[in-house]
Amino acid sequence: MGIKERQDRERQAVRESILEAARDLFVSEGYRHVSIRKIAERIEYSPAAIYSYFPSKDDIFFALAEEGFHRLAKKVSGAVGDEDPIESVRAGWWAYYQFSKDEREFFELMFVDRSVPQITEQWTGFAFVHQMLDFAASGIQRCIDAGLFPAHTNPHIAIHLLWGALTGPAVIGSGCRLAPGEDPDALARDILSLAIAGLKDGSAVTTFVPCVSHAADSLIDVPAPDGVRSHDS
Repeated sequence: MGIKERQDRERQAVRESILEAARDLFVSEGYRHVSIRKIAERIEYSPAAIYSYFPSKDDIFFALAEEGFHRLAKKVSGAVGDEDPIESVRAGWWAYYQFSKDEREFFELMFVDRSVPQITEQWTGFAFVHQMLDFAASGIQRCIDAGLFPAHTNPHIAIHLLWGALTGPAVIGSGCRLAPGEDPDALARDILSLAIAGLKDGSAVTTFVPCVSHAADSLIDVPAPDGVRSHDS
């Protein structure tokens, strides 16, 4: 192994140590209560050394968020099949729920902690998040094309409904808010089944209007469907 390769590996190892320590501290103590100094103390480094990897605490969060979204995408894409469109949708959203259990620290930072920096279009990972949403919307569209969901179903509204439905039991389960003997997995399965049944029925009137970013528009190069607004609208 050459000197440069060894240095690169050592630098990557330190970077991963910083992110792991920060993730644990952010979740256990809350993002707003964790300083660069506290992260440095956890891994026995100086704050100046941390700043040589990340300019700010926010940059550490965004690095964790990017890793979290990539982990989530890998889990969902690995669960989704090409057979029955509805079962594919079910498997993909169940994988999201499983992510909340298997990657609890990432899930809480990405979807629960209100003190973390807001993810906006200025974030470099923003386009990837919308690629994930487009992938989820394409699963709904498959169900529409197969006649399994009504033709008037808006895929972008549908994925937000499913996201909201599954986030509830995920947060309830991770916070141990159920009574002893009550199964959060069973609750999540029932809610997912009811949400899918509601989409199949198609009779409910929805009032939610989702946004689509221009970053996502440029990636997929298609206009937003009716009932969807851009972030600049």
